[in-house]
Amino acid sequence: MNSQRAHVCLWAAAGLTVLLCVLGVGGCGGSTGYSNASLFPDDIENVYVEMFDNRSFRRGQEYTFSNALAKRIEAETPYKIVSDRDRADSVISGQLVTVGESILTLERELGRALEKEVVITAVVNWKSLKTGRLMINNQTVTAAASYSEFQGQDFTYGSTVAANKLAQNVVQLMENPW
Repeated sequence: MNSQRAHVCLWAAAGLTVLLCVLGVGGCGGSTGYSNASLFPDDIENVYVEMFDNRSFRRGQEYTFSNALAKRIEAETPYKIVSDRDRADSVISGQLVTVGESILTLERELGRALEKEVVITAVVNWKSLKTGRLMINNQTVTAAASYSEFQGQDFTYGSTVAANKLAQNVVQLMENPW
């Protein structure tokens, strides 16, 4: 009885193996499946972040954003930030087009702003200095963050959070296209 059960199990295992092989060969229609390849271009090793030009009326935002972008690139990409443009493989640059503020909610009785929002829009360029290729060409990127003065937050807080979100969006643009 046990040898018959073992024989059936052996045939079931063989059948399952054949089925898995057939599905593996014809299953995904030529797809290569998952990959451990980098999400970022391989021909770049370091990046020089130019100070972004500020076209808005809010002064100082270019420093906050350029600093946030350099830190994001260093933390989330395989690239190193270099301080000398002559040693860089690539340059990322652009302009802060708008740094705006709007009211999200008002207090009903007094009409004071309860919550405000900061929206930052930038135009970004990323150029390989090895090949001269523009990897990001005048791409518009926007990010927003809200803040409340009733929670001890101010415009500086909201604009810093928005600048960090904008930097994160720019780093996502640096990834290879799918």
